[in-house]
Amino acid sequence: MLALSPFIIFMVVYLVGSLIAGDFYELPLTVAFLIASAYAIGITPKIKLRERINIFSRGAGDENIMLMIWIFVLAGAFATTASKMGAIDATVNLTLRLLPASMLLPGLFLAACFISLSIGTSVGTVVALTPVAVGIAEQTGFSLPMIVALVVGGAFFGDNLSFISDTTIVATQTQGCKMNDKFKANIWLAAPAAILVLVAYIFIGQGVQVPAYLPEVEWYKVIPYVAVLVMAIVGVNVLIVLFIGILLAGIIGIAAGSFDAIGWIGAMGNGIMGMSELIIVTLLAGGMLALIRYNGGIEYLIRALTIRIRGKRGAKFTIALLVILADMCTANNTIALVTVGPMAKEIADKYGIDKRISASLLDTFSCFTQGFLPYGAQLLMAAGLAHITPFEIMGYLYYPIALGIIAVMGILFNYPRRYS
Repeated sequence: MLALSPFIIFMVVYLVGSLIAGDFYELPLTVAFLIASAYAIGITPKIKLRERINIFSRGAGDENIMLMIWIFVLAGAFATTASKMGAIDATVNLTLRLLPASMLLPGLFLAACFISLSIGTSVGTVVALTPVAVGIAEQTGFSLPMIVALVVGGAFFGDNLSFISDTTIVATQTQGCKMNDKFKANIWLAAPAAILVLVAYIFIGQGVQVPAYLPEVEWYKVIPYVAVLVMAIVGVNVLIVLFIGILLAGIIGIAAGSFDAIGWIGAMGNGIMGMSELIIVTLLAGGMLALIRYNGGIEYLIRALTIRIRGKRGAKFTIALLVILADMCTANNTIALVTVGPMAKEIADKYGIDKRISASLLDTFSCFTQGFLPYGAQLLMAAGLAHITPFEIMGYLYYPIALGIIAVMGILFNYPRRYS
């Protein structure tokens, strides 16, 4: 239990500090993670301080962490360059002209669902759509955290269902089931949640007001965003997508007179620096989680959860809790599935759970949890691009909430029955 206490320290420091400050968003996440990380190093037993720091550093420098940081760096450079050259304003004006005001929210949610389903990555979807969402919020006066949360929620729809999603691949491989079989079972959980949320956005969207006057769309300035979306949909690596997006935005910006070469470099630098807090939080979280794993935190959770299973329904809840807690400990739903997938397979086989259901439960609850992690890549990325905190977004994550509720009800009432 001591191995998991850094999580408690993080939450206590953040919540207490925010209460003392009188503002829930006043205390920087970096400070809370720094204190929790120092505590994690301090409680690691039986090895020298140097080795504890090495474990922390290896966790912070994990290849998955470094890939996330490269995405953050390029996303910051692209977003600021695109903003300076007018790509975001042009894309927002085009969207406002094409969609009636009442359909902006459901239209953006459907776009996030479609893109994430096509590219199989929630991070790529967040990178592509968050700047547009921010622009729409600025033009309409609509709640910025809500509209950013809308994009994050739609991003997890595809992350959960896409055939090329890492989580789908790992969930099906560890449970020994075909992707199309898992999709057929999983869609009974994801589709009702998406439909409910879509209906909610249709009603909420009735209050959106579009400015009476909209500037003419400078079509050539839309090219960087169209290129980024098309490349993402056809499956180009997200780093290449962002790099080409930066080049296109820079070249068009210079040609249009939005900035010169020095201005382009300055925009990229400002964008990268704007991601600095996000990068520091990611490094600290990666190091802290590595120490939790080293101290046996994940193994403790697995033992504690599997020792008291009672019946098939209890086994399903155990699988769900395993992946939820593993995701909290790793901040990466793919790694969480790799960690607990084999254990989930043993539980499913022992209690007669259909492998399509166990794969669906793993993927669904990993996406549900990842959607609410303030130190997860998706919320950190969305918050960084929108210049708000992850906690501001969390209260508006309607799709992950609906997905979690329907998944829990599915366990309680053996839904979908054809697979139970």
